[in-house]
Amino acid sequence: MSTAVSQPLFDDQALPIVVMGVSGCGKTSVGQRLSEALQCRFIEGDSLHPPANIAKMSAGIALTDEDRWPWLDIIGGLIGEGTGRHERVILSCSALKKVYRDRLRAAAGGRLAFVFLEGSRAVLEERMKSRSGHFMPPALLESQLATLESPRGEPDVVTVDVDLPLAAIVERALAGLRELPLE
Repeated sequence: MSTAVSQPLFDDQALPIVVMGVSGCGKTSVGQRLSEALQCRFIEGDSLHPPANIAKMSAGIALTDEDRWPWLDIIGGLIGEGTGRHERVILSCSALKKVYRDRLRAAAGGRLAFVFLEGSRAVLEERMKSRSGHFMPPALLESQLATLESPRGEPDVVTVDVDLPLAAIVERALAGLRELPLE
């Protein structure tokens, strides 16, 4: 796989990118690969959860909107800082609801790209069961899928099926990002 970008993505714009989707879709792996390809910083959104959120999820308790707002504000702050410095940053964040994505867009000054990693319940469940050391138990997949409001049709969203090898997912994400309008 060639991760080199042959032309500047978004010309001189340092458009931030959020790699989003339910747990188990591969946000971290894809985000890391995209950051390597685009030579920019990657921030793992799960590492920004407050301890209380991690404790809830570890116990199999789904987060509420009230649990998520402070976390989203931290992520939004990092997006805003990068935008203010004209630096591209890639973050992983589930961003399950449109209102969450709109909050992140506002933090970015309005424009923010999303790479939506979409997959079947069976693929996602298998991925969650096969990973070790993550606080999110497979039992919470159903609540994440129930909460998910698809971003299809929203501006600057690239959707990629996760039932592909990682290299192909990254290549499709990059191709989709290159096709986004410059303004």
